[in-house]
Amino acid sequence: MRVNAAQFKLIPALDDPDALNRIGTVLRSIDRVVVSCPPERRAAWASLLKGANIDGEVVDDTVAELGAHGARTVGGHGFLRVSIGPLGMRARVTKRLFDIAVAGTALVLLSPLLLIVAAAILIEDGSPVLFVQRRVGRANRFFQMYKFRSMKSGRTDHDGHRSTARGDERITRVGKFIRRTSIDELPQLFNVLKGEMAIVGPRPHALGSQAGAKLFWEVDERYWERHALKPGLTGLAQIRGFRGATASEGDLTDRLQADLEYLDGWSLARDIQIVFSTLGVLVHDQAF
Repeated sequence: MRVNAAQFKLIPALDDPDALNRIGTVLRSIDRVVVSCPPERRAAWASLLKGANIDGEVVDDTVAELGAHGARTVGGHGFLRVSIGPLGMRARVTKRLFDIAVAGTALVLLSPLLLIVAAAILIEDGSPVLFVQRRVGRANRFFQMYKFRSMKSGRTDHDGHRSTARGDERITRVGKFIRRTSIDELPQLFNVLKGEMAIVGPRPHALGSQAGAKLFWEVDERYWERHALKPGLTGLAQIRGFRGATASEGDLTDRLQADLEYLDGWSLARDIQIVFSTLGVLVHDQAF
């Protein structure tokens, strides 16, 4: 049942017993009440509901704006719990052991390929073999991410201001191949062993990355929430095809939505499923 307080002249006037009696009469035989009112009346309604012997709530959109998970009162002060972390201790340990096992095994099995790629880069364009770039990791802390260098020496973009385009003259012949096949990402297995990255998680972005004409965090204020977990070699966004250049704001929005979905309800089974699904998208048309 919905009641218009103004229509029935229900005013929580704590100094007017007649007004309180009218409200009490309306609330008779009601077990639960939700009150939506102007901020200046919330305290009065809260006091009235406490004395009405019913389950009462007062709508406060601040809770929704902050994404609060709960509330408590200590020493006369109110506290809204706005973050709890996506993983408990057992889940963190399980995820870390999975990362170590997969990264360690992959490095052993792929070591011949890593050596061949390193040699090919040296032969075509000299050193360095690796491209090291500052990226945003867990808890919004910076870390140095490793990739095989795919651009000509001296043409790399360390801040990520310029997105790679199709036919980009900066890309070497070896670079074109390793980018298209995702081989350029393999050195990040060392980031995983160091504990800076995970096998599965939101992909780490460069600080200067843009969607359209805006920096990523200017597109959506929820952007920083994606860093509640370690960044990953692959993720939910990647297996859904959200990868490559971000020519429009929508390209970033699609990825962000997938990243936030990944944070909600982590499980080892889903990580394993994402790893196997990644095998089907290693070669893709969006890498250039």
